[in-house]
Amino acid sequence: MLEWAAAEPDHSAVAGDDQLALLFACCHPALDPASRVPLTLRVVCGLPTASIARLLVLPEPAIAQRIVRAKRKIRDAGIRLRLPDSAQWQARLASVLRAIYLTFTEGHSPHGTSAVVRDDLCEEALRLASRLHRMLPDEPEVTGLLALILLTSARNAARADQDGALVLLSDQDRGRWHHGRLEEGRSLVEAALARRRPGPYQLQAAIAACHADAARAADTDWRQIAALYSELLRFEPSPIIEANRAVAVAYAEGPAAGLAILDTLAASVQLARWPQLHIARAALLAQCGRREDAAAAYRDALALEPAEPVRQHITGQIAALGAAPTLTEED
Repeated sequence: MLEWAAAEPDHSAVAGDDQLALLFACCHPALDPASRVPLTLRVVCGLPTASIARLLVLPEPAIAQRIVRAKRKIRDAGIRLRLPDSAQWQARLASVLRAIYLTFTEGHSPHGTSAVVRDDLCEEALRLASRLHRMLPDEPEVTGLLALILLTSARNAARADQDGALVLLSDQDRGRWHHGRLEEGRSLVEAALARRRPGPYQLQAAIAACHADAARAADTDWRQIAALYSELLRFEPSPIIEANRAVAVAYAEGPAAGLAILDTLAASVQLARWPQLHIARAALLAQCGRREDAAAAYRDALALEPAEPVRQHITGQIAALGAAPTLTEED
């Protein structure tokens, strides 16, 4: 039986399958759904509140309040963070999947380091997803998440050049991709979709499989990827997913088509805090010949303090546009 104190931060003591058990314990159905994942990422996965806020594209004080409220609810209501039996897994599964997915996502956008990828977080997410799949092999979304992590992590070795600088997907040496993981991921995607119960992780894995199937960046089936993002929006009507669809549309139909979508999304208060939106807009603006607007969009991304490898990429792009990379005269 786990008490709240037992779930507090001695992460070195949380080893093996115990960490997966703690994920289920902290995703208690009595807690506000909006608080479960932040609490789990903070207490079990050990992510800083600032990182959780970036992952959820929300203000850090709002995330801190959610975590505090969840802890207060546990204390005041006398909730005991017991390990649930198998009959209770389904009610908690969506939150557990989300926590694993966001841990993996943080591994690909780490702050506080010059590394492009944090292999420890990526591999831990893969371990948890693999273990969860062994526990629940007939859950297509569990299979989909494992496939997504395999297909995406297969590209890790090619994400940085010999100097440690960020390498965009279109420029990666695909010979450095982990082809064993790609094959396993493809097989899992097919198995999950064959169950005819589609969900967001399966669709994201299918998108990753489209990238894996392209021998060269130029061979990527961007129309299929755009269609998959449209389907994904039915399950998760998120402006972030719409922004990703816009990039696929830009590749499939031209930069102006994608830019029109991103310009509409730029009015979103939530997306204004997301550096990737400004980076994507900047790249499309540059392709449309709007160099000054592109440099301004890159500066908007810099103002949001992205991870160091991304910051270096942005300053390089601004320099290539012939504009000064500084945000202000003082910078």
